Amino acid sequence: MQRSGSRPAPWRQLALAAVAVIAAAAPCLVPAIAEADAAPAGARPGDLISADPSLFRVMPGIPTATSAWKILYRSTDVHGNPDQVSGTVIVPNDGRTGTRPLLTYAVGTVGLADQCAPSANFPKGTSIEASEINAALNRGWAVAVTDYQGLGTPGDHTYLVGRPEGTAVLDAARAAQRLPQAQKAGVTADSPVGVMGYSQGGHASAWAAELARTYAPDLHIKGIASGGVPADELKGAQAGGGVVGLEMMVAIGHDAAYPGLNLDGYLNDEGREVVQKLRSGCILDDALATIGKSLDDLTVRNPLESPDWQKALAADKLGARAPGYPVYLYHGTADEIVSYDLGQQLRSDWCSRGNVVQWQPIPLASHALGAVIGATPAMDWLAARIAGQPTQGNCG
Repeated sequence: MQRSGSRPAPWRQLALAAVAVIAAAAPCLVPAIAEADAAPAGARPGDLISADPSLFRVMPGIPTATSAWKILYRSTDVHGNPDQVSGTVIVPNDGRTGTRPLLTYAVGTVGLADQCAPSANFPKGTSIEASEINAALNRGWAVAVTDYQGLGTPGDHTYLVGRPEGTAVLDAARAAQRLPQAQKAGVTADSPVGVMGYSQGGHASAWAAELARTYAPDLHIKGIASGGVPADELKGAQAGGGVVGLEMMVAIGHDAAYPGLNLDGYLNDEGREVVQKLRSGCILDDALATIGKSLDDLTVRNPLESPDWQKALAADKLGARAPGYPVYLYHGTADEIVSYDLGQQLRSDWCSRGNVVQWQPIPLASHALGAVIGATPAMDWLAARIAGQPTQGNCG
């Protein structure tokens, strides 16, 4: 991912590479779900629970010409039950009047602990994807960024569990539209909406795409840009060769979403110790916690041999529904974390269902390089959709 019209600073490119490699890797293992209070009568997904002034910085100590709020809003979990999710709404202080476009942005893997959440890192200027978000702000768009379920709220983060990721992304946009301070800056129910994300964010944005027509028909979505999408977690997991830290994160996340999976029953003592470290750390800490280890080192039996685990991972598969909105789908042909074949299959599935898809392979790009190279073209494509320009895609 990169700034609009510029290359990222070398340190940021290296950091992004490190995060992306550990981020979209393993086919999918995730932490738990945030426990939500019972919703009051009349509460809707996307309703605000609280909003507090915050800051958005691209780098430490350097302010930006923006206003930001940390929000807590209502969403729904994997079973469709009410829950609470935190996030951030950011608007440029550009004096613009009239209705403003809104981008709901899904970040890639950051870790499982609350201190890893985007809303915790924006004020410090330590979010790895701040430059991409800033590129959208420089276009005059407002941006809503979800922390996802359980990342910044009580409980484990439901990492790579598709449905709560997608609903969190969609409800962040609704929450931004219902935030009075953002409304004054032109974010309204009439705002054209774009959806974007890469890696875990690609998974979340693609799930948002498939859910939006029935879950959030009130949003005026103009297009979705998803990159490096782990579209079939079970297939990826069964293929093997994943990053162990990510595989364990996927397991934690699914165990949180589906407590009956009983992850603890598959772990040995070392595995339980690693899980506790993963729950309390961010992505680089997670890599160190599992370096040199294999799944066999951490388990007494393989969860993937269990029909219950297979069913839970299979439920995250994308491609069964046509989004109904134009989609820009991009993937590095040399992606070592999320197989290029998974992106090709998602493109094929959506095209076969009559959806408009602009498929963009990135030749010879690794997972991290695909993020860096693919971000600006993806945002340019979204800008054209937001401006009302038609697209036919390239399914034919």
